[in-house]
Amino acid sequence: MLKLCWVAVLGSLALVACAATVLVSPWWSFAAAPLLLLATTAVHDLVQRRHSVLRNYPLLGHLRFALEKLRPELQQYFIERNFDGRPFDRDTRSIVYERAKGTDAEEPFGTELDLYRAGSEYLTPSMAPRPVRTTPPRVRIGGPDCSRPYDMALLNVSAMSFGSLSARAVLALNTGAQLGGFAHDTGEGGLSQYHLRPGGDLVWEIGTGYFGCRTDDGGFDERQFAEKAAREQVKCVSLKISQGAKPGMGGVLPGAKVTAEIARVRGVPQGKTVLSPPYHRVYSTPRELVRFLARMRELADGKPVGFKLCVGSRREFLAVCKAMLEEGSTPDFIVVDGAEGGTGAAPLEFVDNVGLPLGEGLMAVHNALVGVGLRDRIRIGASGKIATGSDLVKRLLQGADYTNAGRAMMFAVGCIQAQRCHTNTCPVGVATQDERRARAVDVADKSQRVRRYQQATVKSALQIMASMGVDDPRGLRPHMLLQRVDPHTVRSYAELHTWLTPGQLLASAPADWASDWQAADPDRFTH
Repeated sequence: MLKLCWVAVLGSLALVACAATVLVSPWWSFAAAPLLLLATTAVHDLVQRRHSVLRNYPLLGHLRFALEKLRPELQQYFIERNFDGRPFDRDTRSIVYERAKGTDAEEPFGTELDLYRAGSEYLTPSMAPRPVRTTPPRVRIGGPDCSRPYDMALLNVSAMSFGSLSARAVLALNTGAQLGGFAHDTGEGGLSQYHLRPGGDLVWEIGTGYFGCRTDDGGFDERQFAEKAAREQVKCVSLKISQGAKPGMGGVLPGAKVTAEIARVRGVPQGKTVLSPPYHRVYSTPRELVRFLARMRELADGKPVGFKLCVGSRREFLAVCKAMLEEGSTPDFIVVDGAEGGTGAAPLEFVDNVGLPLGEGLMAVHNALVGVGLRDRIRIGASGKIATGSDLVKRLLQGADYTNAGRAMMFAVGCIQAQRCHTNTCPVGVATQDERRARAVDVADKSQRVRRYQQATVKSALQIMASMGVDDPRGLRPHMLLQRVDPHTVRSYAELHTWLTPGQLLASAPADWASDWQAADPDRFTH
């Protein structure tokens, strides 16, 4: 390997310089000392396990940490020039990294946010705060048709496939989930040994490619599905309808990342780019979707079944609600994926312009289910750029029961947002199938970081809720979240948005819901 060769060359030069110091002239010590220091540092970088960048880039990787010291000034430079719109901001990344390392602490000075900017949001503290819960609450997933319910944590690992992520990254995520007692969504890339080996709880995601339960012609294989859904680690099954970062189009796995092992897991040819279809074969109408979800629950022997989507047309979702009512069957959970969610490969125009943001999608789904009287049967998960305790609390206020984090969990595993996921050249071994690069991910260390990050973030959310006078997420209300409308006006979410009452759509739909409710058809998808 190249890095070993140049470290060996550096070490050889250091030894030659040391020998010359002894045998030729003491003046050689001026070369020997720095060469010996560099060689020692390079060897240490190769064998240490805390920093993936240094393992893959000995010596050179230290430049990244040096630049981090200048990060506040550099970040402001890019923000002012609008060069850094999509990645997580500096403060969010810092919070995730510090919590993952177990060094999260209070910072001095005041806020750096512009509290008077239109769109700014504030959670409201109470004059009578509550004690902070010591045991995080869990969310029971399982409606009346589910015989094997699952208790979900407030924060879990969002969908990221083996193939997009390296084997070691998947191992670290699932080991962290097992250590921390939270769930790990497999993503649509199938069930691999790296998901199963650590024993962490899994949400098995089935996408349009039906990877892991796929027939030779790309259809859904009931036998394979039933066999794999029966595994003890699989706690829930999720049908992926769409993804926030690229709704309405299928996933992409570049051929360079389709190794022999990934080809076996997915049931696809090795070395060829995998393009998931943009639509499902198993249904074409809202009614067929509801029936297929019921069939999946039967095949999974009563385990919770749900679906994931990035909300687009409210009318289409209402059509699914009507189908649920007429069929007398509901999913056990629905995961709302926001348009701000990330991906390893998608057209830029999809990332920036298609799909509802998470907050709006959540409120649409929550209100629709309340309005048709089904909210108590279905739990709602939220995913899409969730990283901090305040993110978690805001999503619960907007209608979620629990949350999933993707990018933040990748940060905990070592991602540095190099945005090279689609090239197979991830510098820290997280999003690559290059085994030499992936060896930089130390599973034992990174899994502990995943566990620490999740626990610290849930603890932060519970602290925030306690400051608001709430000791249970069910006590959160829309009026507790404020939004600045303009420099002089602040309104609560209770004032800004319509919140339906149980069964209101069935009795008399309010004016801003009436046209969509009337046009929603359980036998076809129409905008």
